[in-house]
Amino acid sequence: MSAFVVLKPGVVSTLQDQGRFGYAHLGLTQGGPADHRSYRIADLLLQNPSPSCQVEVSVGGLSVVALADTVFCVTGAQMPLTVNGQPKSLWQTHRVKKDDVIALGFAQAGVHSYLAVAGGFRLPKYFGSNSTVLREKVGGIAGGALQQGQFLPVRPAYRSLLFTLPESYWPGFSTPLELGLVPGYQQQWFDTIQWQQLYSTDYKVSALSDRMGYRLEGEPLCCQPRALLSEGICYGAVQLPPEGLPIVLLNDRQTLGGYPKPGAVLATDAAALAQCRQGHSIRFYPVSPHQLHVHQMQLNRYWAELPLMFRSTS
Repeated sequence: MSAFVVLKPGVVSTLQDQGRFGYAHLGLTQGGPADHRSYRIADLLLQNPSPSCQVEVSVGGLSVVALADTVFCVTGAQMPLTVNGQPKSLWQTHRVKKDDVIALGFAQAGVHSYLAVAGGFRLPKYFGSNSTVLREKVGGIAGGALQQGQFLPVRPAYRSLLFTLPESYWPGFSTPLELGLVPGYQQQWFDTIQWQQLYSTDYKVSALSDRMGYRLEGEPLCCQPRALLSEGICYGAVQLPPEGLPIVLLNDRQTLGGYPKPGAVLATDAAALAQCRQGHSIRFYPVSPHQLHVHQMQLNRYWAELPLMFRSTS
């Protein structure tokens, strides 16, 4: 049987694929990997032809045993990785044999890691996705976090070559983070002074942050109370509740909301934000439509060229 068995589930470990789209009208949010960059790189390293179902390990502590030979890798937060107690490198594919134990320690930088296997985990999809949203109890296995003893079936897949991503291409999770903000259609609700304050304030990540959204601490931004109808909320939207402290909404956000929104954060920056811990320094900077177009072109080039940077280790 090609599968893994969960020995220790860690702090919070969930099954995630690319996300759940087209169901917001039912109140189901997208879910998906909090750090899409690390998730996608894992699939590229494993030569998976399409986005796979992976285990998102939050904070750390997961261990699993293989029931068959396969190839795996771990990307994302800096969590010590071992196979049968022997240290292994992150951002690199490794072979394991039946009864080998893969274990992750606790994150030394970042929050989320991604355990991916060749072919991906094979589990039933709910509303078109494997992604687990704990608040909605949907996706994954019975809509919950992984538990000790659970089986994680794997699609049989052979990989003749092993690859690694050179360390110079690994994302960093410790430096202050700048979030590119694309102004939205409510931008005229904020005057010049408020915009200047938003872009000049040094915020800190609050303890009240999770996959639903990141609350920021700092100087409150005073905004005029308005009567708003609830409306759909996009990934990366920045809400300003009455206390004036921004909330950046992420994968498990609610589908509707009624707070004023100056704009939305670039998706790449929102994913980087999801790897930040309490107290991490955050600043916003403006992104014009032209800069957004250039950013997208650079991003497309990055994903096209990144596999050329991989090095074979076998």
